[in-house]
Amino acid sequence: MIEVIVKHKRQEADDIVSFELVRCDGDALPPFTAGAHIDVQVGEGLMRQYSLCSHPAQRESYLIGVLRDPASRGVSIALHDRVQQGDTLLIGEPRNLFRLQSEARRSLLMAGGIGITPMLCMAEQLWDSGADFELHYCARSKGRMAFYDRIRNAPFADRVFFHFDNGAAEQKLDSASLLAAEAAQAGSHLYVCGPTGFMNAILTAAAEAGWPAERLHREYFAAPEAGASSDNSAFEVKIASTGALFMVERDKKITEVLAEHGIVIPVGCNEGVCGTCLTRVLEGEPDHRDVCLSDAERAANDQFMPCCSRSKSKLLVLDI
Repeated sequence: MIEVIVKHKRQEADDIVSFELVRCDGDALPPFTAGAHIDVQVGEGLMRQYSLCSHPAQRESYLIGVLRDPASRGVSIALHDRVQQGDTLLIGEPRNLFRLQSEARRSLLMAGGIGITPMLCMAEQLWDSGADFELHYCARSKGRMAFYDRIRNAPFADRVFFHFDNGAAEQKLDSASLLAAEAAQAGSHLYVCGPTGFMNAILTAAAEAGWPAERLHREYFAAPEAGASSDNSAFEVKIASTGALFMVERDKKITEVLAEHGIVIPVGCNEGVCGTCLTRVLEGEPDHRDVCLSDAERAANDQFMPCCSRSKSKLLVLDI
C-alpha cells in the first residue's frame, strides 16, 4: 500500500466530493491508464475501490470522486465526514478492468451520476490521441452532476451531451435511438458506468440494437443481488500445488475457507467488482458471480473471482 496525503478536498456536487492525493514521500505515483481504479483504505478494515479521474499523464497526484452512499460498507461516509485536507490514507496501486480498446474506430462513453469518474480520463486520453468519441453524461439534476465545469470547459466539450432527469424533454437521453444509430457504425465500442439500474437499461438497449457483446464494456460500482435461483450447493476446492482438498459449504465463501486453512488470497471488495482476487482455474466449472470478467473470459472457465463465485462442478482445482 502507498501512504498518501489529502492535498485538496472539494465539494463537486450534491453528495459528491473529490480528493486529490499525493504521496507522503513526494515521489511520483505509479502510472495508470484511463479506466483504472485504486483501493482506498480508511481506518482498519474499511476499504473500497474508486476510479481515477485525473489525467492519465498526471503522476504528481491522483484524483478520485466519492459519492456519499448510506448503503455502502461505510467507506464513503467516512471519507465525507472524517477525512479532511492534510489527513493521510493508504491506497493500492492502480488496476484496470475497464480499458479503452485500441482497435476501436469510435468510442461511445455513457455515464450515469458518479459513473462519470472513469469516463473523464477516458475522454481526455481519447482526445489526446485524436480518436473519435462522444460522451453522454446523465444525472438527476445539474446540482448532482460532478465535474460539470471541468467538462464544459474541456477542449472536447463539443463532443459532450448533458442529460438531466429534471430538464426539458428534448435534452433527455433517448438511449434506444442513440444506440441503434451507433450500432450501425463499424468499429464502435460502448463504455458504460453508473448506478446498476442505469447500466442495465443502457446494456439492454444496446443488446436490442444489435451491439455484439465484444464491443460492450462496463464497470459496476457494486455487484447485483444474487437471484433466488442461485445454486449454493457445497463443493470442494483443490490446491494444485499441494493436493489439499477443502469443502466449501453453502454458507461459506471460497476465500473464507482457504483463509481458515492459512491460504490467503488478496481480497478487495468481496463482491466480485474490483478483480483483486482473480485466480486461475485448472479443472472444474466455476459459477461466475462477478461483474468484472467479460462474457468471453467467463466462457473460457480458466479464471474466476473466489470472493463471490462458486462452482457448478463438484470440484474446482485452483492454480495455487
